[in-house]
Amino acid sequence: MSTVKLTVNGKSVSATVEDRTLLVHLLRENLNLTGTHVGCDTSQCGACIVHIDGKAVKSCTTLVGQIDGANVTTIEGIAKGDQLHPMQAAFRDNHGLQCGYCTPGMIMSAIDIVNRHASDLDEETVRQELEGNICRCTGYHNIVKSVLDAAGRMKVAQAAE
Repeated sequence: MSTVKLTVNGKSVSATVEDRTLLVHLLRENLNLTGTHVGCDTSQCGACIVHIDGKAVKSCTTLVGQIDGANVTTIEGIAKGDQLHPMQAAFRDNHGLQCGYCTPGMIMSAIDIVNRHASDLDEETVRQELEGNICRCTGYHNIVKSVLDAAGRMKVAQAAE
């Protein structure tokens, strides 16, 4: 057993966990943050993506002990009160989801994509970057449309800050 200290969605968290505890399990089972989904347990689907120190990471293959002291952001931590994050709003407005199971991981991945590619973002780049996220419902067209729309919204939001 080890005690780890993290900042999760802006709040300090301390937990005593087995050394083999995966981040996805800490989030869902210990912290009741169930927006991060377990889809495959093999790091292939992307439903479990969160941000660790600002970068998209698959939480189903991340041991909590590896990230002691890190800053973790989940889907629950990206909105500002009742105001959706620009990526969430774009997914809603562009019908970028159907069943919603993959959506938290898609959104977290997409935010990272926009942050890394900024003005160089195009449809081909979005499709390549989302390769590690599986959606069985939408066919990706509206997901890509959502990401491209959100890129502009995120730029406007950042300029306003």
